[in-house]
Amino acid sequence: MSYLVSARKYRPATFDTVIGQSSITTTLRNAIANRQLAHAYLFCGPRGVGKTTCARIFAKTINCMNLGERAEPCNACESCRAFDEGRSMNIHELDAASNNSVDDIRELVEQVRVLPRVGKYSVYIVDEVHMLSTQAFNAFLKTLEEPPAHAIFILATTEKHKILPTILSRCQIYDFSRIRVADTVKYLRHIAEKEGVAAEEEALDAIAQKADGAMRDALSIFDQVVSFCGNELTYARVIEDLNVLDYDYYFRLVDYFREGKVAETLLLFNEVMGRGFDAGHLLAGLGRHFRDLLVAKEPVTAQLLEASATIRDRYLQQAREVDASFIFDALLAVEQGEAQYKTRLDKHFSAELTLIKLAQLVEAKKKTLT
Repeated sequence: MSYLVSARKYRPATFDTVIGQSSITTTLRNAIANRQLAHAYLFCGPRGVGKTTCARIFAKTINCMNLGERAEPCNACESCRAFDEGRSMNIHELDAASNNSVDDIRELVEQVRVLPRVGKYSVYIVDEVHMLSTQAFNAFLKTLEEPPAHAIFILATTEKHKILPTILSRCQIYDFSRIRVADTVKYLRHIAEKEGVAAEEEALDAIAQKADGAMRDALSIFDQVVSFCGNELTYARVIEDLNVLDYDYYFRLVDYFREGKVAETLLLFNEVMGRGFDAGHLLAGLGRHFRDLLVAKEPVTAQLLEASATIRDRYLQQAREVDASFIFDALLAVEQGEAQYKTRLDKHFSAELTLIKLAQLVEAKKKTLT
């Protein structure tokens, strides 16, 4: 049996299985149930969050011959089976990144006139629609405004601002959001159980953080680390494979800053550099760490922390040990340090100066108060 990557193997097949886009899937499901279908939709949002997946589920659902009560496809009728087996003639996909000319759109417009063989609707999914040329957009405009009754267009893009206002005005617009770390971890845990992989919570959290809100990326990274680690994913092995800097370094650095330990700070920085990490990456991570400490200071904002339970507890503990004024000063110092880092020729020395400044914040504050 041929190997199938997780992003394809576990691709959602119904609205219920789409992760992190409940408001959109609910709206689409209600529109189908109430027979209030628009002729054109625009799905916007970051890559890997489910735009094309939702478009395919939508196309399958509206063509189902025995639709369920909650507007879920039956998976048994001829139309559903054709969708599942990849032989449906009711769904047409165009990648505008490589098919963005006037001739490509004219060919699509000619195809729109053909009635569907099975089911009621022909659904045309245009990925990366913002990459169509201006001439192609103009050629598409009339058909998009007044398509045949059987035709529905779903345009998908990661850059809504590049789409002409005349196109936007003719579409129902759905904005997909980044998938939260907690939702990604939960889904990865489900997949790990299905695949017989034992995974630490912190390991899955590291994968979710690396994916940055894109479920497709998270599943690709999951496959990668399973190839590296085998069927047991530990936090240490995962961050080694992904070349991610351990949270522990940031917690230790902040402790050194609070205690004014310049020498220890420089030695730890040297250790990080010895492991092959980029100094700019360290500074950016420090900025993120101080931001997380700031939100951890107050119970009302602590919910904004996107981390596993163990790491979250460490943030809450360290946040109790540092003053808010120290965090604000540190954030400012990191911001200035990052700006200087980008312009300095000796970047290693530039990063060291920022770390020294951070380690002297408490002492400098005492001098200004006296």
